[in-house]
Amino acid sequence: MVQIKEFAVEQWMDKYEIGAQYNIAETCCASISVNDLQNLSEDKSANPLDLSTKLTYGAIRGSEGLRSTLARLYSVKTPNPLPADNVLITAGAIQANFLLFYSLVGPGDHVICHYPTYQQLYSVPASLGAEVSLWKSNEKDGWKLDIEELKGLIRPNTKLIILNNPQNPTGAVIPQATLEDIVNIARSSSIYIHADEVYRPLFHSISPMDADFPSSILSLGYDRTIATGSLSKAYSLAGIRVGWIASRDRTVIETCAVARDYTTISVSQLDDAIASYALRPSCIHSLLRRNIDLAKANLAILAEFIESHRWACDWVKPRAGTTAFVRFNKMGKPVDDVAFCEMLFERVGVMFVPGSLCFGDGEDFKGYVRIGFVQETEVLQKGLEALRTFMDQSYEEVPRSFRVILSQQLLGLSH
Repeated sequence: MVQIKEFAVEQWMDKYEIGAQYNIAETCCASISVNDLQNLSEDKSANPLDLSTKLTYGAIRGSEGLRSTLARLYSVKTPNPLPADNVLITAGAIQANFLLFYSLVGPGDHVICHYPTYQQLYSVPASLGAEVSLWKSNEKDGWKLDIEELKGLIRPNTKLIILNNPQNPTGAVIPQATLEDIVNIARSSSIYIHADEVYRPLFHSISPMDADFPSSILSLGYDRTIATGSLSKAYSLAGIRVGWIASRDRTVIETCAVARDYTTISVSQLDDAIASYALRPSCIHSLLRRNIDLAKANLAILAEFIESHRWACDWVKPRAGTTAFVRFNKMGKPVDDVAFCEMLFERVGVMFVPGSLCFGDGEDFKGYVRIGFVQETEVLQKGLEALRTFMDQSYEEVPRSFRVILSQQLLGLSH
């Protein structure tokens, strides 16, 4: 039987998000309704749904319209347009990622995964029998990746390099020059590159004119590149459960399609129709403008809180996406982030995600919490006000990391 680790972040979300008074752990841009989507669209005559359509399985690989739209989005500023047949529609990016790993890696393969990141990206390949090496980004250097370290991780059996760009939970981006270096390294050994681009194109703190601004992995002229994405994060439509796999290598799409036959068969026609409507030129620009403006406004509110609480927390300010990775400490030592999050929830109704539990193995990211800051501004403001109250009244009760305290006791530095 396949052995897979419990999915810590999803279990945490399932346990706490329904009862949270102030959910500032959510990773999606503030969700919208179909009515909201219509109001954002420049074409008021168009209808997202044709209610006379018979609800069959629909187009098994996704409608031609949706796949063509996505292919065009991936073909901007590239010499070789992506064919629509190189896109497979899935039930969210989470299914896209799973199908890709299930189809591509197995025992005897070696996988390198950008870290920290969404647990699925390294736990699923490991459960399938692959050896997984974590390519750790450096928080002291703005969560940057070291290309020389990547070269040292490459093995004769390295099959796949997994990236998350923009990165969850840090909000960092892999800059263009680094992406180009990764492609050159992968090409020299015919290694596949998969980029989970689910937070693309929510770039709120970096401009397309910036030299660091990253293109999609599919735009870099290498055939063995694969991107996954969805309508959930940057597009505010998690409820329709539409994602995709897009690849320069058609055989990857065909292999994933065969595997998908054993799971969901197809995506709901209703979901496909709403996704197609949202990505039309008449709607997509207004929707993204709304979400980028929301991200900028809310990030400024969060940054003000961080600056006023430098005595207890620090961060690398995110450049893209919806999340920030913030470290809380006492006297320079990390707090027990799990206890901190539990106390916050119980006493003031604020929900965070603990970093050491959900993005590490217990040793990594002690004291860190993931904050989702692109929900409704009022929710963020009220949540931070409740957090401010907790910091003033209860923060002194938050324990420091157990292992930090224990090591100090052994050294005779603490009583």
